[in-house]
Amino acid sequence: VQLQASGGGLVQAGGSLRLSCAASGRIGSINHMGWFRQAPGKQRELVSTITRGGNTDYADSVKGRFTISRDNAKNTVYLQMNSLKPEDTAVYYCYVDQAGYDYWGQGTLVTVSS
Repeated sequence: VQLQASGGGLVQAGGSLRLSCAASGRIGSINHMGWFRQAPGKQRELVSTITRGGNTDYADSVKGRFTISRDNAKNTVYLQMNSLKPEDTAVYYCYVDQAGYDYWGQGTLVTVSS
């Protein structure tokens, strides 16, 4: 399984970005999909997850600002990020859980300027 993430970039505080991550290869039944992020000098942290049925979970720091969604037919997960803050600056990694294995994307950089 390969994951291709896109949508990162430079945005001013208060702006929006939409990340996408498409899975390809030997795709079976994907369970959880989601996003982690890692800021410089910090540990990787969970941002948001979504189950196959559409149940979502968010880190407290992004609740009300970020929205995760998925298109099961396209094996793609999205992260709509609104009201971005400088502390959201990080490399964002998508992942999928398929048959108990986690697969990771290459990361996409999000930079929020103040």
